[in-house]
Amino acid sequence: MSHDNFAAGVKPQSEDRVAHPPMCRVLMHNDDYTTMEFVVEVLVQVFHKTDVEAHQIMLSVHHKGAGICGVYPHEIAETRVAKVHSMARKSGFPLRCSLEEV
Repeated sequence: MSHDNFAAGVKPQSEDRVAHPPMCRVLMHNDDYTTMEFVVEVLVQVFHKTDVEAHQIMLSVHHKGAGICGVYPHEIAETRVAKVHSMARKSGFPLRCSLEEV
């Protein structure tokens, strides 16, 4: 049996065909109760932002109604949203995040 016949018609898979998970933008939404300090704390702890980045995002949330916390694979984005909601509820805040597919 020839190796040429064995490989005939079989195409090697290229790296372009590797399925990447869908990417999602995590948005944080403004409310009238959550403190700015708590929002900054969440951005630093959950999204690993610097203090400067966290303050910029917090101001965007405050002034524009929403801010982008980051872009992550869907599963990671969902986990971070759940962590934000959990931290907020434990602290008595109605802070809310959502996902938006990129």
